[in-house]
Amino acid sequence: MATSAASGSQAVLLCALLFQLRPSSGNTILPTAVNITWSSINFKTILEWEPKPANFVYTVEIAGALSDWKKTCVQSAQAECDVTYQLKNTKDIYTAHILSEVPLRDNIDFDDELPYAVSPTFIPYAQTLIGRPAIKHFEQKRDSLKVVVEDPLTPYRFRNSSFKSIRDIFTDDLEYTLYYWKDKSTGRKEIKTRSNVFKVSIDKGKNYCFYVQATILSRTENRKSEKSFDRCTKIDPDSEDDYEPEGIIVIGAAAVGIFILFIIACVIACKCKKLKAAAKEKENAPLNA
Repeated sequence: MATSAASGSQAVLLCALLFQLRPSSGNTILPTAVNITWSSINFKTILEWEPKPANFVYTVEIAGALSDWKKTCVQSAQAECDVTYQLKNTKDIYTAHILSEVPLRDNIDFDDELPYAVSPTFIPYAQTLIGRPAIKHFEQKRDSLKVVVEDPLTPYRFRNSSFKSIRDIFTDDLEYTLYYWKDKSTGRKEIKTRSNVFKVSIDKGKNYCFYVQATILSRTENRKSEKSFDRCTKIDPDSEDDYEPEGIIVIGAAAVGIFILFIIACVIACKCKKLKAAAKEKENAPLNA
């Protein structure tokens, strides 16, 4: 009997031990996110991390210093999350929690117990990268070059559903620089503006190449955008715009002179014809008796 009781006691202890060692239905064994980064261009922002989930999922919570916690990418099987529209206040300071949880979890009473990782802080206004600006239009006339820049667009919209540009967000904090040089030359010049239009004086009769780059003046890091694609002018030698103003005046004066000489010649020819006709008529007239 004593042996049987001892065996029963050992069995109970073994079952209790196995119960303690069984896979937990809680969350303490779930891995948490590491290497969390914010990837953002023109305010399009993706939160990325590792590892990719296996037998578990992630949920992202985001809050700003001026905004409450909000959930997004709920129970996602991905290791990234598009958080663009949670960051509309671009000057706020945001933090993300990446929660690890069991998939299809029905009971949400234990959210405080879920293991999670905390992201670095992120300020869209100060940290989003600025993409490549576009050259919308350019023209060269004699000794002047005009270049019009097109602002990169953001994912954010006005109430009329049109997209906001980076100019709409940065306003006077946005500056463009035009870099230009004579075609096939290495000497580069630059000019800056806080508008979208450049007008520069250049040498007459020479082709020029150029590109533009945006700068966010208030930043100490990531101040400059990507460079636009290079563009070059191409002068048409038959274009009226390529003639010197003095040359146009001389040509016009010569044309007027030729026209006046033509009129004078016509008048003289007409008078000569009339004189010849009168002389002939007098010559053929009968003599008076």
